[in-house]
Amino acid sequence: MKIRTMNDLYAARQAGIASLYPAKTKFTVSTATCGLATGARPVLDAVKEEARALGADLIVSQAGCIGFCEVEPVVLVYCAPGLTLVYKEMNAEKARELVREIMKGNAKSEWALCKILVNGTTDGKPAGPSRETARWLELASGIPAIEDVGFYRKQMKIALRNCGFIDPNNIEEYIARGGYTTLHKVLSQMPPERVIGEIKESGLRGRGGAGFPTGMKWEFCRKAPGDEKFIICNADEGDPGAYMDRSILEGDPHSVLEGMIMGAFAIGASQGIIYVRNEYPLAIENLTTAIRTAEARGLLGRDILGSGFSFAIKLSRGAGAFVCGEETSLMASVEGRTGEPRQRPPFPAQKGLWSKPTNINNVETWANVPEILARGGKWYAGIGSEKSKGTKVFSVVGKVKNTGLVEVPMGISLREIVFDIGGGILDGRKFKAVQTGGPSGGCIPERLLDVPVDYEKLTETGAIMGSGGMIVMDDRTCMVDVARYFLDFLKEESCGKCVPCREGIHRMLELLENICQGKGAEGDIELLEDIGAAVKDFSLCALGGTSPNPVLTTIKYFRNEYEAHIKDHKCPAGVCRALISYSISKEKCTGCGACVKVCPAEAISGEKKKPHALSPAKCIKCGACEETCKFGAVLVT
Repeated sequence: MKIRTMNDLYAARQAGIASLYPAKTKFTVSTATCGLATGARPVLDAVKEEARALGADLIVSQAGCIGFCEVEPVVLVYCAPGLTLVYKEMNAEKARELVREIMKGNAKSEWALCKILVNGTTDGKPAGPSRETARWLELASGIPAIEDVGFYRKQMKIALRNCGFIDPNNIEEYIARGGYTTLHKVLSQMPPERVIGEIKESGLRGRGGAGFPTGMKWEFCRKAPGDEKFIICNADEGDPGAYMDRSILEGDPHSVLEGMIMGAFAIGASQGIIYVRNEYPLAIENLTTAIRTAEARGLLGRDILGSGFSFAIKLSRGAGAFVCGEETSLMASVEGRTGEPRQRPPFPAQKGLWSKPTNINNVETWANVPEILARGGKWYAGIGSEKSKGTKVFSVVGKVKNTGLVEVPMGISLREIVFDIGGGILDGRKFKAVQTGGPSGGCIPERLLDVPVDYEKLTETGAIMGSGGMIVMDDRTCMVDVARYFLDFLKEESCGKCVPCREGIHRMLELLENICQGKGAEGDIELLEDIGAAVKDFSLCALGGTSPNPVLTTIKYFRNEYEAHIKDHKCPAGVCRALISYSISKEKCTGCGACVKVCPAEAISGEKKKPHALSPAKCIKCGACEETCKFGAVLVT
């Protein structure tokens, strides 16, 4: 049935509430990409099979990722009105047992991550817990509340508000959480100028990396002459270790669609495109379903909500070229041309897709729009720092205990993200650096961990905000090798159109490879700095303009490591193979033989229970012996 009025929306909302908060027990399995990669599909099947075997009257559903990827697969159990229990690190066997125990009234606290208690009815009116909820709260008394779990304590979910809690393919559940209600208000009560005014007042800046004020961008496009205008969602997320956009598209695609419709109304566009890389099959599947469902319900297409406003959205699949994250390259790709940047001006707001005025924002930016227009620009502007408003989503990965997707207020410190939310460094190692901003971001050392996370402060360190990738490194990381790795990635992804980027990155990479191989020479560090400055100043697009960041920041903060590689022919972190050697300490070796079993080159020999010896001639420096030895007998020098 098409939704045309507020009464229709209310009916859809009631259906969504019944689905989200049913009168019976409900099991929800997180089946985003991170969950599926760790075994969520067998867990989902096990829950369904066990429910059938027991004849249990329960509901089994799916949802996106709740952010804590380290503890996937995750199962949420809605066991009483207002109370959800979250279970971590599930497998098929545990899932079957969990179904049995929950149906017997056992909270199975030892498997739980946290509990989520909503104090109130689904209409938002105050209400104490029901008798059934009180009973389950007593059963789950040993389970911490979600706000008491370190990973979630300092987070604030706006862009990720629905991820992990709704079925992304159930539009009524999105509506039950307030979805499309604000769209009705915008189309029926707010002129385009007021919509843009709210976005400007909010201080929302583009979350794709550049941080340009969103409201100003919309205003430029609205005022640009032309009867035909386009809206584009940039979902070409290509940073290594980054998956912010993917998680939103997989877990809450309707938030992006609703944001785009509002933006199109404000700008005066009738056509929209979501440019998503083909490497995101689940995101594409859920987006396709969301678009089809929104069209069927009258929330997308012709005469949306009976307002007379029409707007259509199509998907355009990218082949995975990193440079197509740059907006002019993206538009060239959509048009069927080679994904290469062009000189600006003219800017896309003046002359973009098919030479028409075009507004481009990324997934996270669009997902924020419905909540901003629901609560008002002033509310959003009250969150964050002076010049960077609202929240930012980061994917925290690397040598950190709690890997996952986090959303935090702007202005929070790097230390809080790494140690309070991330739980600190793995294996008790020492923190060394955190790289922010993707492959062309910068590496920030320990002494700057208290830097506030916002656009200006990160730029002052030599890094960038980027789209939100955050890679944590420990003391076993070679910073020269890190710079080499990212330059190698950028060399492969450069379109080659402009000389500074094409030749500059290639030459810097050659120097880094020589340094890592012990072939560095006096003056190489200064030469890297000079080439990096030229590439930054003269490249055509942001890929080239930011590509020297990994090199320049590692030289700035870890120059001693470069000097050790060049002058002493040593890699302090013991990473660069050409500069390290392995040996076995006779004093520490117990002769257990573990290293012999894992050595692929058969370079280790010795009698059982006697100190072993390692042949340097045979050793391929793979590091397997060091990783296996429990006694610290394998020495790396």
